[in-house]
Amino acid sequence: MEKEIRKMELEASLKSLDTEEFIDIHFYRPIGYRWALFFKRLGISPNTVTVASIFLGVAAGILFYFEDIKMTLCGIFLLIWANSYDSADGQLARLTGQKSEIGRILDGVSGDFWFITIYACICLRLTPEWGIWIWLLAAITGFFHSKQAAMADYYRNIHLFFLKGKAGSELDNSAQQKELFKSLSWKNDFIRKLFIFFYKDYTASQEKLTPKFQLLFNSIKEKYGDNIPQTFKDEFRALSKPLMKYTNILSFNTRVIALFISLLINKPWIYFVFEITVLNILLVYMIMSHESFCGMLNKKTS
Repeated sequence: MEKEIRKMELEASLKSLDTEEFIDIHFYRPIGYRWALFFKRLGISPNTVTVASIFLGVAAGILFYFEDIKMTLCGIFLLIWANSYDSADGQLARLTGQKSEIGRILDGVSGDFWFITIYACICLRLTPEWGIWIWLLAAITGFFHSKQAAMADYYRNIHLFFLKGKAGSELDNSAQQKELFKSLSWKNDFIRKLFIFFYKDYTASQEKLTPKFQLLFNSIKEKYGDNIPQTFKDEFRALSKPLMKYTNILSFNTRVIALFISLLINKPWIYFVFEITVLNILLVYMIMSHESFCGMLNKKTS
């Protein structure tokens, strides 16, 4: 009985089984759930856990500078630990109801701190052999990495919106963020205004790559308001769900498996090539597929 209760509590701490992948469900989420329960007992906030994950991820990146296999293994361990905290902060927020705008944004940028450090340390490691070219390769890779992560996050939140509604999603739009930015004072709301300054452009970049979804979303909001028919939600979910596996591939687990393999065979530049080729192909396919069915649904609803 207690085991069933634990299982139900774990599932309640997840965003949705639709948007979770195998490694997360069977490894990171159970570990993150136990961390979340531990932090809940101690009264530690989700944002504090997120900050701790940033320090762990940055430390991992620094260790990847060294060619020593022990350093590499320690870095791998720290990055896995960081991601378990990244899982725990969201689960803790859902268990305690401590969701916040700053927490959402901070959680979104935590991975950026990890990978900026990882990129920089790999470049420093390879500079004697590659010279400036490794920095150029890393810059191009980093640009596409940001697009891959942003669109994966956006499509997951779109899916969650149609699955759980506004309360179960973190789907934002740039117009609202721009208005919020204007309403805040640099003097009284410096930290929040600084976050929103970057976040409004982040959401605008997501919208720019999804023109057919924007048309569809605006159309159904005008037609139905907040009372979107369940039949439409179910149809959207059925078309969107197959793409969730690609959002997961573009997020963390597949990405770091490629990173770990490249580091363990002492050829970290392979990771950059993997991101530019394989992950970009998946990104383009995901965007085209999502835009295609959004265009089809828009014709049906107009």
